[in-house]
Amino acid sequence: MVIKWDITIPKLTGERTRRAYVYLPNGYNEEDRRYPVMYMFDGHNLFFDEDATYGKSWGIGEYLDYTNTKLIIAAVECDHEGNGRLSEYSPINFNFGGAVIRGRGKKYMDWLVGEFKPYIDENFRTLPDRANTAIGGSSMGGLMTMYALAVYNRYFSRGAALSPSLWIGGGTPEFLTKAKFGRATQLYMDYGSKEFKNHAGQRRIFAEVAADLIEKGVFVTSRIVPYGTHCEASWQRQLPVFFPALGFEGE
Repeated sequence: MVIKWDITIPKLTGERTRRAYVYLPNGYNEEDRRYPVMYMFDGHNLFFDEDATYGKSWGIGEYLDYTNTKLIIAAVECDHEGNGRLSEYSPINFNFGGAVIRGRGKKYMDWLVGEFKPYIDENFRTLPDRANTAIGGSSMGGLMTMYALAVYNRYFSRGAALSPSLWIGGGTPEFLTKAKFGRATQLYMDYGSKEFKNHAGQRRIFAEVAADLIEKGVFVTSRIVPYGTHCEASWQRQLPVFFPALGFEGE
């Protein structure tokens, strides 16, 4: 079951509304139990083809229903105006198509952990502790997943970064080189083999980031997806891989 409602994020987009989504697992209304939560980026692309930017979603709800995975997914639509998504989903400033994108990823994450997560914990039967809280996304959302694990690690114990946009800084991001992971942290990270040609040096950067995180003690599952591409259909095919890799398996 997926619940949808409209929200605003005043510090980012004023009174402009966007859609929020919560997936509730099989038996939620019949069972008196609490569930782990994964917060995800690009909520509009996760559940319904009719909401997805390019008409194809990840189909996460169907997958979790079919596998009977007891996990709540909480997600919010991105900012679709201009370069709003790039700005919200980046913790650093960078150049894109001749424009300077001002990274507002810190503002977004402050809102997520300071307002959205408390709302979800208050209104749904969650397991709100760090051990039961994950984060995930693709592309710029994959980059933000890594940022969240590095800088907001006291909230998140695990994350899935699919096709993370590590290219924006031209190398390992500073927030990762400076990160100290004092608590057990799991990361699934992947990249499609056909994506490497999209950005110069991406193969090297991906490998360096994976190696650096392993050196820092992060429990990394790193994959090159055979023939994988940069699209929802390719990311959907990774659902049976990254959910179990993070310990979310069906009952």
